[in-house]
Amino acid sequence: MTPVPSLAHTREELSDVLADARKEGRRIAFVPTMGALHEGHASLMREAARHADVVVVSIFVNPMQFGPSEDLDRYPRTLPDDLELCGANGVAVAFAPATDEMYPGGFSHDSVRDGVTVHPGRLATILDGESRPGHFDGVLTVVAKLFGLVQPDVAVFGQKDYQQLALIRAMVRDLCLPIEIVGAETMREPDGLAMSSRNRYLDPAQRQAATALSRALLAAQTRAAYGVPPARWAAISVLRSEPAIEVDYLALTSVNLADPPEIGEGRILVAARLGKTRLIDNMPIQFSTPAGNAPAGPVTDEGSS
Repeated sequence: MTPVPSLAHTREELSDVLADARKEGRRIAFVPTMGALHEGHASLMREAARHADVVVVSIFVNPMQFGPSEDLDRYPRTLPDDLELCGANGVAVAFAPATDEMYPGGFSHDSVRDGVTVHPGRLATILDGESRPGHFDGVLTVVAKLFGLVQPDVAVFGQKDYQQLALIRAMVRDLCLPIEIVGAETMREPDGLAMSSRNRYLDPAQRQAATALSRALLAAQTRAAYGVPPARWAAISVLRSEPAIEVDYLALTSVNLADPPEIGEGRILVAARLGKTRLIDNMPIQFSTPAGNAPAGPVTDEGSS
């Protein structure tokens, strides 16, 4: 029988279920999620268990990181299934708070702007930050709240949300938070599509077309030995072959999301829409020819029909 994690809905309940672990000095690992869990999340739980004695998972669809026209209302909520997956992957505690618990008095974007939030800085103005203004304010604010409630020794985040991972690392560094941040490898479906809770929105034709994202990144990897422009155009050519894809951005950067290096490791990142569903992906990329003066910023709408 699959073990069931202890379930906490309030701050007080969370504190109570973690009291013994804290008293005994056990190491606590934390995996923040928005639920609709899948094997990608399970891999984060297993990674967390390698770093600590007790694994805590939060399940909270954070309204602050959604824009007014985004998919907050239709974002899947699957708590019973989520708890089963947590139990099967060694999670001791699941924290599933209501919105009022995380935003006392209720949530509205206007009320949040009047309160104390985390300002993510310049890194949040590019890529996903440019496409989704205010998104990373919401991400960092809720993660900071959750860090304060869980008080983990280590927290695990997936590399699929690479910019988010970079910003969380920056927040921990700049705010002197005593938490180790682990970035776990992206989990993929057998056809290469990065695992995501939003994949379930795709119809069969869109699901097939979505594989162009990972194929584009792989194509860029194979051409990176020749520099940034060939790598970029290899990716763009794949994306343009799928008329269902509307590209939001395609960017080649350094590992810290600055300009790509002339020689050495960088990152290639893509965001695109298939119908109403927005997907992101990224991969490491290795340059062995000087990048010259090739632009590093996002390529907007390349490959859209």
